[in-house]
Amino acid sequence: MNIIAEALDGALVVRLDEERLDAAIAIQFKDRMREITAQPAERVVLDLSSVAFVDSSGLGAIVSVMKFLAPARKLELAGLTPTVEKVFRLTRMDSVFTIHADAPEGQIRHAV
Repeated sequence: MNIIAEALDGALVVRLDEERLDAAIAIQFKDRMREITAQPAERVVLDLSSVAFVDSSGLGAIVSVMKFLAPARKLELAGLTPTVEKVFRLTRMDSVFTIHADAPEGQIRHAV
């Protein structure tokens, strides 16, 4: 699983560079996110711009990360592709997460 994390203006931006976030990688995703988010940052922004498909296991993994970070930090999402955005809208998770059109940009400082 390819995840790249970078610190950017008080936020930890985590880019998931996978086409699918599904049952095949959901547990691994949660474990890696716990490791990555051990870094101090006020906000965590999960960039899903490379992800074309999220199933219920993937959605559950994202919610699990959100709960793991709360209440001290907030998980925000960015770069949702149309199919992934539709999953969040249909499950009403779009009202739970702050969703940005694009993730903050910067130089990669820490590849994971």
